[in-house]
Amino acid sequence: MASRTNQRVLLGFALLCAAALPCADSSRLSAAESPSQPSVATANFPIATAARLAGDGKQTRFILDLDQTVSFRVTTLADPYRVVVDVPQVNFQLAPGSGAGRGLVKAFRYGLVMPGGSRIVFDLTGPAKITNSYVLEAANGQPARLVLELEEVDRAAFVQTPAPENRPELRPTIATAPPATVPAAPDEAPQKPSDGRPVVVIDPGHGGIDNGTQSSGESEKNLVLAFGLALRDRLEKAGKYRVVMTRDDDTFIPLNDRSKIARNLNAALFVSIHADALPKAEGDAQGATIYTLSDKASDAEAQRLADAENRADAIAGFNLAEEPTDVADILIDLTQRETRTFSNRFAHLLMGEMKSTVRMHKHPLKSAGFRVLKAPDVPSVLVEIGYVSNKGDLEHLVSEGWRSKAVGSMAQAIDTFLAKRMATAGASN
Repeated sequence: MASRTNQRVLLGFALLCAAALPCADSSRLSAAESPSQPSVATANFPIATAARLAGDGKQTRFILDLDQTVSFRVTTLADPYRVVVDVPQVNFQLAPGSGAGRGLVKAFRYGLVMPGGSRIVFDLTGPAKITNSYVLEAANGQPARLVLELEEVDRAAFVQTPAPENRPELRPTIATAPPATVPAAPDEAPQKPSDGRPVVVIDPGHGGIDNGTQSSGESEKNLVLAFGLALRDRLEKAGKYRVVMTRDDDTFIPLNDRSKIARNLNAALFVSIHADALPKAEGDAQGATIYTLSDKASDAEAQRLADAENRADAIAGFNLAEEPTDVADILIDLTQRETRTFSNRFAHLLMGEMKSTVRMHKHPLKSAGFRVLKAPDVPSVLVEIGYVSNKGDLEHLVSEGWRSKAVGSMAQAIDTFLAKRMATAGASN
């Protein structure tokens, strides 16, 4: 027991050290740090009806048609070169295929990044500066428009941008929100739930501006949200656990914030839900796969997936730096080893339950360096519930019957795992 207490003291010290160190990327672009606010009804949000690019590799203009004027903030980012435009929440009703590139823009994407705030991210062909940006009122039969004008520059000119403290904060103004869905914001100190039940955190991957994988008109972000909500409902019905969602709507949550939610709540288990895809050139794959954290990927496919999932923040327009490891690795090594042991134990239990109801991948247990699994003191797994690129898997993923069976097997594995953990904890006390 004393050893366990020492580990927790060291862990707390390590996390304080990590929190005190600067985060270079987050100073460049202020992101949604608290995913706790529920979405507001969409009835009164501005509507974007069309978007278009004009120009060439020297000068490019972007125009977004709106039903009303909006405020906005814009910035540029390097490595890779991007332009990020933040606006209050917008209902995007753009034509299918919107987002194709032209001129200085390779492609652009758009969507919600937090309740009350939307974002447009432009991937650039190279360094460019913003020569002009403005919003036009509706006039002469034309709708209100947001206009962005870009001009090619060299890298030296591109990097001559204002210091972080002089840049405007890129957080859209949001009206006072109702009480939070997630009880603890990521930067708050850990706190135990008042009712004493174990906390299970369910993490539907992607969301908002980040669609995840897509196939046949289905987006990963929607499929895994439906699965996560069904799992939440199943667990809450039993009443044994306090269940917390990292997101319960179409909102983007940065990777580090997802694991912080679990840490801040002293969660007993963190389950991240995803759905993979393979490009046609790489063949076909099917079935569910369960991933745990490791420093070295178990195979090339696990490494590919980890690399893809770890780019989620960049897809949304910003990168959050990795947690500092030079001090933390030494201080929290014992706790992290124990946590990985519990994570692997749950992964094996989950595979045993799921294989009787769900088609599993030919290698169902894998590991890699997923950032979202790096909470050092919370057993964590990432479950790829299927491949949206496989016709059979996709039919299952959109089926309520299949979802119910898969959720049932996952809930059973959680019951078995936590019953053993609670019994062990009770005996040690």
